[in-house]
Amino acid sequence: MIKRPRRTRRNATIRRMVRETALSVDDLIYPLFVKHGRGEREPIASMVGHYRVSIDELVKEAQEVWSLGIPAMILFGIPEHKDEMGSEAYSRDGVVQQAVAAVKERIPELLLITDVCLCQYTDHGHCGIIKDGQALSHAEAGADFVAPSDMMDGRVRAIRETLESEGFKDTGILSYAVKYASSFYGPFREAADSAPKFGDRKSYQMDTANAREAIKEALLDVEEGADIIMVKPALSYLDIIYQIRSSIELPVAAYSVSGEYAMVKAADQEGWIEGEKLMMEMLLSIKRAGADLILTYFAKEAALIIRDHEEL
Repeated sequence: MIKRPRRTRRNATIRRMVRETALSVDDLIYPLFVKHGRGEREPIASMVGHYRVSIDELVKEAQEVWSLGIPAMILFGIPEHKDEMGSEAYSRDGVVQQAVAAVKERIPELLLITDVCLCQYTDHGHCGIIKDGQALSHAEAGADFVAPSDMMDGRVRAIRETLESEGFKDTGILSYAVKYASSFYGPFREAADSAPKFGDRKSYQMDTANAREAIKEALLDVEEGADIIMVKPALSYLDIIYQIRSSIELPVAAYSVSGEYAMVKAADQEGWIEGEKLMMEMLLSIKRAGADLILTYFAKEAALIIRDHEEL
């Protein structure tokens, strides 16, 4: 007598075969915060499981990320000293510049993206001083992509022209083209110590009520030379991700931000939700909306679940 597979297992197989959207480890980009020092792993209170790490610890994190199959990381620098001009952001000896060189020496295949913004480097917490040297110094250190996140008009064009004039034609630009003035950024601002010391960023980040403006901003950055267009945050802006995906030919990234991560972790700790299941549902919704790439603090956890599922 032929032994038939259990109906539930058969149904699960069929379900996988006809699934319209699939989340892959290759879709994930892992954000990390790097600081000066050695042997440093400083916990971030509002982001359980994440740390401000020194460069030697960052290299260990990078090795783990690569071993999980995650192809890329984005680095945010925590300077030792802040000043009005954010001078460490564009110093050849800045923390991000040193971090990129250290990781590339050990894991050259890992794609490194560096945040190009001044809010965490300035003593006032705003992003309004423009220094093309920041992006150039990151490229010189070995960054594969630079990511201008300050929403300043003309920023992408200035970076593109500077990189090409200095011989870095292959260094990509991941543009935070559609970045909303969101309330979801609180834990990040704690992690990067980048909260504005006065006022807010509504004058240069997008109005949360606007959708058509998002298309305009994306198309402007495409024209200026961006290689990837990003929407930030992700979860409350799935409609925007969908519209951007329908409007441009470039790859679209979405940033599942710190507030999205923190809410899931806090509710999971209280036993109000099933954290892992909600995490995967959120990431899948971002992919379904049209994102090719997802920057997420869940990347390592999601990679383990995806790997285990594939091994079944």
